[in-house]
Amino acid sequence: MRKNLLCLTACLLFALSVSVVPAADSARWWRGNLHTHSLWSDGDDFPEMVTEFYKTNGYHFLAYTDHNTLHLSNKWVNVETHRGAKAAFPKYAARWPKEWLEARTTTNGQTELRLKFFSEHRVKFEEPGRFLLLQSEEVTDRWKTAPLHMNAHNLREPIKPLGGSNVVEVLQNNINSVLEQRRRTGQPMFPHINHPNFVFAITPEELMQVRGAKFFEVFNGHPTVWNNGTNRTPSMDRLWDIVLTRRLAELKLDVMYGLATDDGHNYHTNAIGKSNPLRGWVMVRAAQLTPASLITALEAGDFYSSSGVKLRELRQSQTEISLEVEAEAGVTYTTQFIGTRRGYDARNEPQRNAAGEPLRFAHTYSKDIGAVLAEVKGPRASYRLKGDEIYVRAKVVSSKPHPNPSQRNDLEIAWTQPVGPGFGSR
Repeated sequence: MRKNLLCLTACLLFALSVSVVPAADSARWWRGNLHTHSLWSDGDDFPEMVTEFYKTNGYHFLAYTDHNTLHLSNKWVNVETHRGAKAAFPKYAARWPKEWLEARTTTNGQTELRLKFFSEHRVKFEEPGRFLLLQSEEVTDRWKTAPLHMNAHNLREPIKPLGGSNVVEVLQNNINSVLEQRRRTGQPMFPHINHPNFVFAITPEELMQVRGAKFFEVFNGHPTVWNNGTNRTPSMDRLWDIVLTRRLAELKLDVMYGLATDDGHNYHTNAIGKSNPLRGWVMVRAAQLTPASLITALEAGDFYSSSGVKLRELRQSQTEISLEVEAEAGVTYTTQFIGTRRGYDARNEPQRNAAGEPLRFAHTYSKDIGAVLAEVKGPRASYRLKGDEIYVRAKVVSSKPHPNPSQRNDLEIAWTQPVGPGFGSR
C-alpha cells in the first residue's frame, strides 16, 4: 500500500511539473530580459550566477548580450586583478562544486578561471516550458563620437560591427547583417536598437530611417541612457511617438515596437548610478517557450514592456485597446492612450547653435505628435479608435515608486505596443 501511495504521489508530481507547458494552440505570458551583461564583457558577475538570479526571480527567458562576442571561445578572467571577477569569485566558488571551476595559475602565481561556454552554461538551467536562454550579442559600433549599439538575438554566428559613413548607415549595415544571417541559416533571430539617448547617439530623425528595424528600447535600466530625456533630447516616449508618426505616415515604413530591458552590468550593489537587474522587462504572449514562438509573438507586437506594472489582461486590435492591471493594494493607476491623428501638424525644426547652424539633436515638433487622446483612472481602461488615428498605444503609470530606479523619482510603468490601420489583432 505504501509503495502504491508513493508511486501515485510521484505520478501526480510529474503531472503537475509538465502541466506548465502550454498546448500548441494556447498562449500565455512569458517574462524575459533582452539585455544582459556578464564577465564575458563589462558585467561584474559570472553567467551562472546571473542566470540563477533571474530564474529564481520569476523570469522565463534571458538573453546574454555581451559586447561583440558570443560565449563560444576560451576566455579566462583573473580573479585577483579583475575588479568584477574578484568581487564575484567568493560567492561563485561557494555556490558551485570545485569540479565545475576550471582554474589555472599564471606565471606570477595568480589564479584565472575559464568562463563557461554558452553550451556548457545553458544545460545547467534550461527546462522545457520553464526557462530558456537566448544566445545573443550586443553589436557595439560607433560613428565618430556616437556609440551605436544594437542587440541581436538567437544568433548562430557572431555579428561583426560593419561601421559606416553616418549614423543611419552604421545601424543599417548591422541590421542587414543580422537579417542576412537569419535568411541564410533559416534560424529565427531579430535585432533591436539600444538606448538612443546613450551619449546622445541616435536622434529620432536618424532612427526613423532604419529599414528592417522593428524594435528599440523605450526603457533601459542603465543610469546614463536618459530615458526621461534632457533639455536637448526627448524622452524615449516622445522619441517613440516621433518615430512612429513619421515612419508610418511619411516614410511608409514598418511600425517600431518598444522594449523594456535591464542592460544589467552590476549585480552586487543596488543603487542609482549602478546598472542593476530587475528594472525593466518584456511580457511576451506566446504559445510555447521556444525561440521561434517568442520571436513570432514579438514581431507580431504581442507583448508589453514593463518597469513594474503587471497586466492581468490585454486585448488589442485595429479598432480597440482594452486592458486590466493586476492591481496592488494602495497603488493607483492612470492609463494614457497616446497617438497621432491624420492631418497632424507635420512641421519640424532642427535645434540650432548661436550661429544658427543646425545641431545633431532631435528636431522640435508640434503637440499633435504623440498627443494624449484619452486618460483613464483605475485598473481597467479601454479605447476605441475613432478612425483617423495613425496609431494608438497605451502607457500605464502607477503611483508606486520603482523599488530600484535608474533615475530618481521613476515610477512603475507598463507600455503596450501601438495599434492602428493595418495592424493585426492580439
